Formats: sequence, structure tokens, C-alpha cells
Amino acid sequence: MEAAPAPLAEEDALASLEDRIKRAVDLVAQLRAERDAAVAELDSIKKAAGSAMGESQKLRQEVETLRGERKQVKTRIEKLLGQMELL
Repeated sequence: MEAAPAPLAEEDALASLEDRIKRAVDLVAQLRAERDAAVAELDSIKKAAGSAMGESQKLRQEVETLRGERKQVKTRIEKLLGQMELL
């Protein structure tokens, strides 16, 4: 009669092992899904950063152009003021 508990203990150990393996598989699947989501988010952020960098460069060029135009306008106004003083 003492032989019966040994197979039961083996079944419990096997069930416990099976349960731990199942949890490990679930955890790996969850971690893979999280990794995939993080990679997708990173790709999205990289695209947004690239777009922002392009826009930033475009705005810098526009500012430089506007500064040059402002300088030209200032020079022309100063000339006009100088001519008005002569009158």
C-alpha cells in the first residue's frame, strides 16, 4: 500500500514542472509581444525625429533668409532716411 503514494508524488512533481513550463512559455510570449511593441514604438519615434530634424533644418534656412532680407530692408531704409535729410 505504500507504493501508491510514490506515483502520486511523481504526478505532482510532473504537474508542477508542467505548470512552471507553461508559465515560462506564457512569460516568453508576453516579453516577445512587449519587445515587438517597443521596437514598433522606437521605429515610430525615429521617423518622427527624422521628420522633426528635416523641419528644423528648413526653418533654420528660412530664418537665415529672413535675416538677410531684414538687413537689406534696413540698409534701404537708412539710405532713404539719409536722402530725406538732404532735402
